Amino acid sequence: MDGTRWITYQRERFPLAAHAPLVAAFSFSAVSFSSVLRDRAAGPPSSSAIVAFVTSLAFFLQLRIADEFKDASEDARFRPYRPVPRGLVTLAELGTIGVAAAVLQAGLALWLAPSLLVLLLPTWLYLWLMTHEFFVPRWLRAHPVVYMATHMLIVPFVDFYATACDWWVAGLRTPPAGLAWFLVVSFCNGLVIELGRKMRAPEDEEVGVETYSALWGPAGAALAWLAALVAAAACAVVTAIPLRTAIPLGVALAGLLGACATTARRFAAAPARADGRKFEALSWVWTVSMYLTLGVLPLVMQQGGR
Repeated sequence: MDGTRWITYQRERFPLAAHAPLVAAFSFSAVSFSSVLRDRAAGPPSSSAIVAFVTSLAFFLQLRIADEFKDASEDARFRPYRPVPRGLVTLAELGTIGVAAAVLQAGLALWLAPSLLVLLLPTWLYLWLMTHEFFVPRWLRAHPVVYMATHMLIVPFVDFYATACDWWVAGLRTPPAGLAWFLVVSFCNGLVIELGRKMRAPEDEEVGVETYSALWGPAGAALAWLAALVAAAACAVVTAIPLRTAIPLGVALAGLLGACATTARRFAAAPARADGRKFEALSWVWTVSMYLTLGVLPLVMQQGGR
């Protein structure tokens, strides 16, 4: 395989400069949060953090590959500039990479704790169902809210596995109390990212490209994005209560939420070209900040108190 092609594909469709820091915050927060719930002041083992990061990054790569398969016909018709329709890479090659990523995930599970393979299976199964759009593609496409919700459920699946790299490896066979709220936060943050990357000014809309701003209008899309932010913040505060970090978390998120609300209000009133990039960037900053504050802050405070 020509390496230059894959560098180009990575830059266009799975930019590691953006994805790696986000997944690192996502995965380290997951294992740290689990470790704090177990009252382990030393934090998660480095081996658990590494496996959670690499496995999660591979999952999100597989999600991108699944999208390439799902959207192949629409890309060929409306987006010929993308790597697959223009012939830069093929679906067969991407499928091979997806399988290789699964082999890597399985190998890491075997290395860290062979029984983790049991927890990989549900996420693989859900990813497979997503690739086939749950065998009701037309119905899902006709119900965009359901489509979005069912596809964002993969995020808690991935997060659950990342947390299991801590608690399951530590010998527990049921998740620590309080983990469910953390998974709800992951779902809400998935909505924030999904909505934020599909909001554009009317001048930037493309024929055949489904965006929430085209579906609901700029004001409706901005309101939905803000609602996802508020839901994520509220669930995060509830999650942080048992860890005694709800107040600093709430203060940090309130400031960021204010900046997001200002951007959303301006977009709703007068959307401007390139506003889509602002929403993508703010969604990225929000999610990284959320995970670092929710997963790492309790660990730092716990270590400082001992």
